[in-house]
Amino acid sequence: MNKFKKLLLASSILVAAGAANAGYTVNTSDTDAVSFGGFIKIDARNVNGEVAYRDFWLGAGLANGTPGESTSKTRMFANESRFNMKYTHGDVMGFIELDFWGGGGNEIISNSANPRIRHAFIKYDKFVVGQTWTTFMNTSALAETLDFAGPIMGGVFGRQAQVRYTNGGLQVSLENPFSDKGEAASEIPDLIAKYTFKGDWGNVSAAGLVRQLNTVGGESESSFGYSIAGRIKTVGQDDFRFQYNGGEVGRYVGAVSGRDLVGEEVEETDSYLVAYRHFWSEGLRSTLTYGAAEADISGLESSQVSLNLMKSLTKQLTIGVEVGNYEANNNDGRVDIDSDYAQVSLKYVL
Repeated sequence: MNKFKKLLLASSILVAAGAANAGYTVNTSDTDAVSFGGFIKIDARNVNGEVAYRDFWLGAGLANGTPGESTSKTRMFANESRFNMKYTHGDVMGFIELDFWGGGGNEIISNSANPRIRHAFIKYDKFVVGQTWTTFMNTSALAETLDFAGPIMGGVFGRQAQVRYTNGGLQVSLENPFSDKGEAASEIPDLIAKYTFKGDWGNVSAAGLVRQLNTVGGESESSFGYSIAGRIKTVGQDDFRFQYNGGEVGRYVGAVSGRDLVGEEVEETDSYLVAYRHFWSEGLRSTLTYGAAEADISGLESSQVSLNLMKSLTKQLTIGVEVGNYEANNNDGRVDIDSDYAQVSLKYVL
């Protein structure tokens, strides 16, 4: 079978399965292959409290409720569903992944959702070039939650364009410079270095961040941050995950739990995230997660706690329920939010 026919066969199977394949590979030669992956996830979510409804929490900056006014809203959606393709040609690998958080229609007619790029990068030898998780982030330290973002106001979370070099446990990258306040662009890429220690016990990483921030007044300020994160195996299949992030980390932590700049000053943010996952029996598990952040100039304090119960009905199909609470306040009283959520999810991965 020639390459074209194999690719056509793979595409046909992908469409027939509803773009949910997560391990189907077509070997077009001894060194070339195309793989398809992804999952379908259906969520039903209720938010009750002093905050506008959100499909997932993304830090205090997006929780724009009115203090003292409580609302309760429920929504069902499948936007987290995603698909990806990996192309391997000898020593070169290309990867692209999309989900459906890119906006779109509404529930009146089409209920459509636009796809958006999550990852799009090329890997060759020890280099990765393109958009993927920031090197400042330890992905293994993220908690297993039903809430799409999880309590990320306490953790590093972000994808961006970069050039990354990896040699064993060492990673060094130049990443897209941006500031959420002041002048958005900078002439110098963000510089990140991370070293990860690994063993049968799990892993721990230490990362440092250096970047340039430009104020509205035309001043250039240097910014430094650090992160310590990891995932430690405990009893049986259980594990403990953690992050501590400090310094002038700004937009790298918690989706605006802290700012890069407040006026002409660089803001410092301290944040942490801890999670313990316990297996009650084979396939039945719970994760208790807590994340918090505190910014020094704005005085913003935000936190989120969640607890879930998840059951793998089959190797590919998981159902779960999660409850959680979100709080945020600052020193001038303009932010004072306390909100709860409950969510049920069904996820199918092939």
